[in-house]
Amino acid sequence: MVHAVSQPKRPLRTDASSCFRESEGSQRDARPPKLLDRVRGSIRAKHYSPRTEESYIHWIKQFIFFHGKRHPVEMGEVEINEFLTSLAVTEHVSASTQNQALSALLFLYQHVLNKPLNWIQLEVRAKRPARLPIVLTKMEIKAVLAQLKGTPKLIAMLLYGSGLRLTECLELRVKDLDLARNEILVRDGKGQKDRHTMIPESLKEMLRVHLQRVKELHERDLADGAGRVVLPGALGRKYPNADREWGWQYVFPASSRFFDEAAGVKRRHHVHESVVQKAMKEAVRHAGLTKPASCHSLRHSFATHLLEDGYDIRTVQELLGHRDVSTTMIYTHVLNRGGRGVRSPADAL
Repeated sequence: MVHAVSQPKRPLRTDASSCFRESEGSQRDARPPKLLDRVRGSIRAKHYSPRTEESYIHWIKQFIFFHGKRHPVEMGEVEINEFLTSLAVTEHVSASTQNQALSALLFLYQHVLNKPLNWIQLEVRAKRPARLPIVLTKMEIKAVLAQLKGTPKLIAMLLYGSGLRLTECLELRVKDLDLARNEILVRDGKGQKDRHTMIPESLKEMLRVHLQRVKELHERDLADGAGRVVLPGALGRKYPNADREWGWQYVFPASSRFFDEAAGVKRRHHVHESVVQKAMKEAVRHAGLTKPASCHSLRHSFATHLLEDGYDIRTVQELLGHRDVSTTMIYTHVLNRGGRGVRSPADAL
């Protein structure tokens, strides 16, 4: 998390709330929406993910505070350049973080303020380095999984066995699993794309037992006046009782319920990411691995091991949900065959 710069470039304005309100052409009694509310509205209208919304709001706030709470409509390319350059020079953020901040500001000016910008020439623009993914060997995978237990272990086995991203796995609904066909339907994955991937044969019985326990939990919730989940989009209004149906429940529900004040009902969300991430971190440490492996490393390992086993790269691309095969090609550089699969001349001595 990048903190606001302690010494802003511009003097502070006495009316701090003015930077979050439309400052021109509005009447006082009209009470126009706050700037950040307009940003949220534009992001949701374009169906961006909640994480993108959270990130964009953060960087827009940082930009406003950096320039002494001036309203963005009063600023432009010069101020954006100063802010982004400061992130690289003063805050030492990564290239991807700097580019994320730039994307947030471009969205603000183009889609909210309707003030198109000329191409921004950064004084210091970090180039994102090409990094190879962290991949575990099959023995290392076994060692890590042996340190896990309960729901985090089942989730980790799905990440490795199906190539899922962590959020994709946690957001699975019961109806997305087809145990008869050994198939998982990933809905609205990265890039708002749907795709199919496999269910490992070795996990089918574990999943059946797990789903039976989840169904019993759901039935107890229903008996207690709860048992409702949040439905995507406007499905909750279109199908008022669908949030109680078994098929819409999360495969990995949270251990506790919460009260949705807006809807006035008790709900149960899915397991939080941090629960699995912490369990994975501890498992890697107890397994004695020196690699900085994470939950996403299981997905990388899935792809690499499929290529090692001789599967076509286009098949792996489809299972991972990559738009371009060039993204999948990075796994050809981390295959367990030494440098690009070349046999060292030292082996012939």
